[in-house]
Amino acid sequence: MPAVNSAAHYPVSTRRTPIAAAVLVLLLLATGCGREAVRPAAQRPAVVPQRDWPQVAPADPAAANSVLMRAISLVGTPYRYGGNTPEGGFDCSGLVNYIYRDMLDLKLPRTSRDLAAYQGPRIAPERLATADLVFFGSGGNVSHVGIYIGEGRFVHAPSSGGTVRLDHLDGSYWRKHYSGARRVLQ
Repeated sequence: MPAVNSAAHYPVSTRRTPIAAAVLVLLLLATGCGREAVRPAAQRPAVVPQRDWPQVAPADPAAANSVLMRAISLVGTPYRYGGNTPEGGFDCSGLVNYIYRDMLDLKLPRTSRDLAAYQGPRIAPERLATADLVFFGSGGNVSHVGIYIGEGRFVHAPSSGGTVRLDHLDGSYWRKHYSGARRVLQ
């Protein structure tokens, strides 16, 4: 019977087979492992994030945490234009409305454009806190909204991609179309 790795909760075999060892050796040889003295590896530039995302404490940490947890729990829910429930799917503003209504009993405007005009203060990108709304568009028009969850990431329901997902504000598309943020939690 396989041993159980208590950290991962997945069965792990404790028996090593000669075939597995041979495959590992062949893979190491094929990838050139251990041959740096013969052929130096190409130098790669360090990956540097586009922006250093400071940790900004939300005004109401408990409310922000409930929004964060609910938003993450909905990742993978199908996208549906006009959708506003987990069972029926979400569009971007339907997702935002559902989370705030479900977790905080807060009714927000229905469209991304109306959410961008909502009464909360505009937030500079370096001052984003968990549960802030982030907006995207072009030509001064807002066409998309998501919920900031920290470290430069946000949850949203994009029309392309098919499901609610987590993305990074520094992604080339999102950086190019970012149009601002609003703080809902005061």
